[in-house]
Amino acid sequence: MSRGEPTSDSAPFFSSDSEAEGPEDQGQRPDEESASGVSRVRALLTVFILFYINLLNYMDRFTVAGVLPDIEHYFGINDGNSGLLQTVFICSYMFLAPVFGYLGDRYNRKYIMSGGITFWSLVTLASSYTPKEHFWALLLTRGLVGVGEASYSTIAPTIIADLYVKGKRTNMLSIFYFAIPVGSGLGYIVGSQVSSAAKDWHWALRVTPGLGLIAVLLLLFVVKEPNRGAIESRPENHLHHTSWIADLRALTRNCSFMLSTFGFTAVAFVTGSLALWAPTFLLRAAVFNGEKSPCNEAHCESSDSLIFGAITCVTGVLGVASGVQVSRQLRKKTPRADPLVCAAGLLLSAPFLYLAIMFAQASTIATYVFIFFGETFLSMNWAIVADILLYVVVPTRRSTAEALQIVLSHLLGDAGSPYLIGAVSDSLRRNDSFLWQFRSLQLSLLLCAFVAVVGGAFFLTTALFIERDRDRAENYVPTGETRPLRSLCS
Repeated sequence: MSRGEPTSDSAPFFSSDSEAEGPEDQGQRPDEESASGVSRVRALLTVFILFYINLLNYMDRFTVAGVLPDIEHYFGINDGNSGLLQTVFICSYMFLAPVFGYLGDRYNRKYIMSGGITFWSLVTLASSYTPKEHFWALLLTRGLVGVGEASYSTIAPTIIADLYVKGKRTNMLSIFYFAIPVGSGLGYIVGSQVSSAAKDWHWALRVTPGLGLIAVLLLLFVVKEPNRGAIESRPENHLHHTSWIADLRALTRNCSFMLSTFGFTAVAFVTGSLALWAPTFLLRAAVFNGEKSPCNEAHCESSDSLIFGAITCVTGVLGVASGVQVSRQLRKKTPRADPLVCAAGLLLSAPFLYLAIMFAQASTIATYVFIFFGETFLSMNWAIVADILLYVVVPTRRSTAEALQIVLSHLLGDAGSPYLIGAVSDSLRRNDSFLWQFRSLQLSLLLCAFVAVVGGAFFLTTALFIERDRDRAENYVPTGETRPLRSLCS
């Protein structure tokens, strides 16, 4: 097929051809629409569809956290087993991300995502029918949910990268990443409120599957596969694919990518811990203070999940928007703006998270205020980290880079942090009194403030290499040869 020939929307799955909407003019540099092969209107619709799917992704992920006290009471499990619900999901999500990253760099991305989202929706629905005697079945289905989500998270940002460049790309990534805090917050809210209305936590898991199938239809009939790298005046035939091993070698030598990934790992550790345990921690604090009754009935009090969900929504929008705006203004003064803003976000969040955890016993209002500021600063990182990856990595390696970042950040971050926090809480608990249920979880959550500081240090180090690595990616010329792996950040 010639380059100027439009391809059909019914292109086979195992094809790396893009679904161009029309032929490109041969004698001149194409504008953004013709280069990507997607019209301006369809590109914007694509971003909002990807936002919608990302919203469902995080709604589903944190619905379980919104009804965690109910699940603990229903199955009679301890904090360590409760933490496993998030850990098994993240582990399957993490280990399959490289597979989908490899496929996403080589084959039609919208069909890969459609298949993954269909699988995720069906498995989520199946998990809502778990009987009381089989907690292992809930763990299994939550693990399988990660399979579907891995197919989406590694690929979607690269589609946006092939539709927009520079400032427009940052803006569109901001819209996409607004879905993380908003979806997380809605997960708490929808989960707790549906569970409360139905008097059965199982119904909370039956909301997102139907919405997921709508997302599949939107992907198939609205989204078109853009030309990889063409929007940056580097069409795919000029950026040939290298082997997966060569891609990994190149990525591990990319200092900005590796260091920002380690910084993002700290973000994942903290958000993973807070996402699962914050509502439960706030409920235990209220029970210890005598403000609420314990979960002695089939349904636990859900107002903490509702409030925490609302705070997560608001702080996420504020954090992502403020992070992008501060970075945009700071770029006028220094090209190192992005990693510096990420570092500032983590370092500023640490003291507020510490105060929120320590004030839980004394003042519920003060706790919510500190959580508000801590989560706002923490959320400043999301869109900026994604933008860093996209401009320091060449287009043909971006899905692999997304996958590698997912593996590292989850392996060392939120794959283990929910279980770790729960296990430490169990080990510190001297007895099963309301005091020690609260105190042990409080002490274990203090680890989040320390990890946030470590993450800030990684982003500060990233600032030392960001200019060099961006220049290398922008001026990349493939040689067809691969150098031996000599050292990290060479």
